[in-house]
Amino acid sequence: MNKALAFFALTLLAVSAFVTFAGNNAVSQAPTDKNLVVATFAGGCFWCVESDFEKLNGVVEVISGYSGGLLENPTYKQVSAGGTGHVEAVQVYYDPKVISYDQLLDGFWRQVNPTDNGGQFVDRGAHYRTLIFYHDEQQRATAERSKKALDESGRYGKPVITEITKFNKFYIAEDYHQNYYKENPIRYKYYRYNSGRDQFLEEVWGDDVHPEVKAETDKESETTSKYSKPNDEVLKQKLTALQYNVTQNESTEAPFKNEYWDEKRDGIYVDIVSGEPLFSSQDKFKSGTGWPSFVRPLKVDHIVEKTDYYLIYPRTEVRSRNGDSHLGHLFKDGPKPTGLRYCINSASLKFIPSDKLDGAGFSEFTALFNP
Repeated sequence: MNKALAFFALTLLAVSAFVTFAGNNAVSQAPTDKNLVVATFAGGCFWCVESDFEKLNGVVEVISGYSGGLLENPTYKQVSAGGTGHVEAVQVYYDPKVISYDQLLDGFWRQVNPTDNGGQFVDRGAHYRTLIFYHDEQQRATAERSKKALDESGRYGKPVITEITKFNKFYIAEDYHQNYYKENPIRYKYYRYNSGRDQFLEEVWGDDVHPEVKAETDKESETTSKYSKPNDEVLKQKLTALQYNVTQNESTEAPFKNEYWDEKRDGIYVDIVSGEPLFSSQDKFKSGTGWPSFVRPLKVDHIVEKTDYYLIYPRTEVRSRNGDSHLGHLFKDGPKPTGLRYCINSASLKFIPSDKLDGAGFSEFTALFNP
């Protein structure tokens, strides 16, 4: 604790006038690029708001923290208990040459329920309500105009009541809250799904729920170019009829009669279409369903989750990111440690045994099976 406090004291000296660090932070810092502009929003759980803003092209950094209250250096425990006057908030550092403040507002409205002043989705309490903190008169005027346009659009059956208030101070949240969706992807996705946020947003916004997404990082761009989806003519030549129907037409293969439901060898499972790595045998378990089942993905970034309504009730469909292959569905009846069950069609997968990984170009995963 003494080391942490010493580090905090040194860091405090370097912080800009408009950002104040929470007393128990370790390493989180605001960007120092003077070409960036800062905007501050509150939209309920800051894990979710941080995640959604970081998808926008032109957003350089998003930091989670607390704003709007009087207590200095509040902790998460104090804010979450209520009574400090703070809300969970984020500061968005963006390049105005790439994205405007008006476009940030468009992205913000697609993250929240602006008609609910008692919290957001499953998170209740004043510290989870929505606010827009303006840093200057231009931001205030833009925010007021954007809010009015949304209210008059008739998109909601209730008035848009998100508060617009002058920014004062921002206290950066504890380090374990920063980039939570990246550092703890399974827990984050489990929380987000159960929060009801995405279900509400899809119902209100439909296909318009996702604004322009952020350009991929260099590493992700390399992955995208390495793992890509062939055209339909090539797919029909490459895949069996079953593989094509499952991956391209969302069909489901028969249980207990598919290739990998009882596969017990060590290795990884890749997308039959793109070859991108998806699951590991170390996360495979016997579910009794007759399909390969996993508690987590091998590469979270290669998995996309969508809601489908092919049955009477909504389900979470699982697809590959680069191949856009239908893989199966995600359920919440799996074993520890995640409690999740990724129920996947064998026809969507290709199994690479652990002793063949190097030769198949997957040497990065060899260490998983040779500790």
